[in-house]
Amino acid sequence: MAKLKIGGSWSGVLEVELENWTVPMLREEVARRSQCGAESINLICAGKVLKDGDGTHKLSQLGVKNNAKVLASRVSADQGMVLKNELMAEDERSSRLTRLKAAVTSLAKRHADGSLPIENFNLELENQSGEAVQLGSETDQRAVMMGLMLHANAKQLIRREKYKDALEVLVMGEEAFTLCNSKVIELIDNVPILQIDMVWCYFMLRDISWLSVAGLRLSKAREGIERAHGKESSRLRLLQGGRHPEIALHLRMELLEGVVAYHSGQLEKSRQALTSAQTKYFQLQVPDEALSLLMSMGYEERDVKRALRMTNQDIESAVDFLVEEKAKNKQKREDNIRREKEIRKQKLYGITPLGKPVNLQRLNYLASIGFDNELAAEALRRNENDTQKALDDLTNPESNSAMQLAIESKNRKRNRQETDAAIEELISMGFPRAAVVAAVRTFGSKGPALNHLLDQPNQNPTDSSDPVPNTLGDDTLSTEGGVEGSSGGVNEDPSTDDGAEEGPSAQKIEDRDMEMEDELTGELQKADAFSDYDIEVTKEGEAINEYLALLASTKNGEKVSSSH
Repeated sequence: MAKLKIGGSWSGVLEVELENWTVPMLREEVARRSQCGAESINLICAGKVLKDGDGTHKLSQLGVKNNAKVLASRVSADQGMVLKNELMAEDERSSRLTRLKAAVTSLAKRHADGSLPIENFNLELENQSGEAVQLGSETDQRAVMMGLMLHANAKQLIRREKYKDALEVLVMGEEAFTLCNSKVIELIDNVPILQIDMVWCYFMLRDISWLSVAGLRLSKAREGIERAHGKESSRLRLLQGGRHPEIALHLRMELLEGVVAYHSGQLEKSRQALTSAQTKYFQLQVPDEALSLLMSMGYEERDVKRALRMTNQDIESAVDFLVEEKAKNKQKREDNIRREKEIRKQKLYGITPLGKPVNLQRLNYLASIGFDNELAAEALRRNENDTQKALDDLTNPESNSAMQLAIESKNRKRNRQETDAAIEELISMGFPRAAVVAAVRTFGSKGPALNHLLDQPNQNPTDSSDPVPNTLGDDTLSTEGGVEGSSGGVNEDPSTDDGAEEGPSAQKIEDRDMEMEDELTGELQKADAFSDYDIEVTKEGEAINEYLALLASTKNGEKVSSSH
């Protein structure tokens, strides 16, 4: 037994078993001796609040040792509930961050190495023009993907005004970007924008303790943006055809620079930054006439405002922008549909020994010179997408024959799996197993079999006087609904498939947090090349006025004091 020295609402020594006692047990015991409810007791040991958590962690696991001193403070019932709720919220936030990091890591790992995705989509890095790009090594790709996913999630939290949560996610995003080669990071503006978003969270939390860090982050952000966009955004302007997407971003940065300068006592520097930010704020205000004109053309208000802000209020350029964005969105939808079809096709062809999908461009080339699609895919799969080696196998009678046998075996296996799945699904609807098996034998697929079963609701398949004929062969399905091996033809042993796993389901996949992954990918699917610059600047405008007023009052105060 260990001894704990309790002080506060009750003073004394408690004998406990550190390996067996939990925080709730200790809280209950202290509350009993203090003659109050457990929700009113707050426990602190070694400077840390002892949290209940899920109630399974033992005191020894939490670092509580023999002869440790525990402060037990008593709060009102309401305060106790508030404290309990705060602790629960903190635990929930911590759990969410853990899940988020795991989901981001899993997604980036699956999509950065060129493996066949589990999902029917690919995560790809794109440049300002929306074109897929390869940044550095696989490790760099993975790091950038992780950083971008975390940044996108944080921006969603910022929009919901959950600045504390957003800041924690942004810190994780910053850590992810540090895993990337610095030369690669210098090519993109995502890290500087993340730095600005972090300082924006400091500001919205009104946390003055971050002042020195904020100044350093803003300095790095300005350097990074100039490096990525060019001096006075010349490179960005060239890429965007003379448009001005960066104005809102610079507005936010200059506002924050002005705030940091003000609180650092650099009033003139603050005034210059805030005045410049105010000029940009006025520049981003959309005229009612322009808004009305473009909306009369059938465009949504939000899209019109965005277009006018991105084009410095030029109506003709804004119309061009809207037309281009509509065309891009249409093309993106078509590309997504095409890619989904490609991934489904790749899953049918299986994966290479190293877990990569069949390269469809090389497959199309082999098909264009006369080889059967399925056979060419098998040749590429076996040879890690090496076109020349695949050609050698295709033109070699012996290896060609072996591949055909493997394809036939794989197709039979797939058909049996599909049939077995159809049987189980129909049985789950309440139909008798024997009737289902007979119907599937006759009609070959779920739809026709289901129609047949629905047409004969009172049929007793065990003693039917008009049995359904079997057209699939006696050895295809068992009467128990399971799949039996074929008695003739190609050997069905999996070894004859030469490792032809069908898609990523055959790979060793870790448990996935589908909810968190869907949240992350959903945010990415909404984003485009202008998302980082599309900032609603209402709060920025209010902050600019607030700090300019503070500067004015400071100046007036100086005048008054100098006149005495």
